[in-house]
Amino acid sequence: MDLGTSYLGLTLRNPIIASASPLSADIGSIRQLEDFGAGAVVLTSLFEAQMQQEDRLIDMLTSVGAESSPEAGSYFPAAIAGSAGPNGYLDLVSQARAAVDIPVIASLNATTDAGWVRYATLIEQAGASALELNIYQIASGPSTAAGDAQADCVTLLKAVRNRVKIPIAVKLHPYFSAFGVLARQLDEAGADGLVLFNRPYQGDIDLGRLRWTNEVTLSNREEIPLGLLWLSLLAGRLSHASLAAATGVETAAEVIKYLLVGADAVMTTSALLRHGPGHLRSLIADLETWLSLRDFSSVAAIKGLMTTMSSGAPSHETALTEGIW
Repeated sequence: MDLGTSYLGLTLRNPIIASASPLSADIGSIRQLEDFGAGAVVLTSLFEAQMQQEDRLIDMLTSVGAESSPEAGSYFPAAIAGSAGPNGYLDLVSQARAAVDIPVIASLNATTDAGWVRYATLIEQAGASALELNIYQIASGPSTAAGDAQADCVTLLKAVRNRVKIPIAVKLHPYFSAFGVLARQLDEAGADGLVLFNRPYQGDIDLGRLRWTNEVTLSNREEIPLGLLWLSLLAGRLSHASLAAATGVETAAEVIKYLLVGADAVMTTSALLRHGPGHLRSLIADLETWLSLRDFSSVAAIKGLMTTMSSGAPSHETALTEGIW
């Protein structure tokens, strides 16, 4: 049985990727993910906003009493500077590449154009197999037009693409007014892959304390229909970019569905946090069993069988396809 697939131009032993989570923030856990069968791993994200906060803290600590002791003034700032900034993340990238044989994909969430380019360059130098641009911002301002928000994503990708040579994936939320057009623009601008979808935080109100809450919730299998729809609409219509699914994978059933609508790879986080890295073995074994029982010899044999371009596509999806381009 051939479970292999290609994603971002990288060869994966199977299509199941352990996506960014606390499990991919530690070398020991990353080794476990490889041992249990992950086709690739996406490291926990580097956040520029966090780097900025750390820089402000460093400035504050090193400025207080800086002139009171010449000895402290020469030692304390250098000691802090050595561990400040993105150095810890870059060490994780280089150590992970040395520790495992599967592709190691870094994840970046920046807030400024300069930050995206700077950190992407450093991540490439650290040896990442590929880079995932985790574009998390939602255009919430009432003066931001839909076209401007989409153009900003394309401009950002081009800026990073011009500076790094490793494969680049763009991870997007679904809240764009013309997602099909944006996908094609990113494809034409040099994206090696698109990851569908990011899950923006959605706040709630604590009535007891009368305050907003912003708790992170794990995804579940009920969330896959939106990803299934857009993957089926995009599969076969992009000239270059590969496609990855990234929401709601709990069992092999979700993996199979995503492959059927054209995903090149399928990412999971919540299921591994719920059940542990060993859950990868179940996902892979159940995928292989399903293929075998239906006389499919490979993952490639089922990829895209249920896209909107196939003969059995539902008529309402065909109508959507004709309208998004």
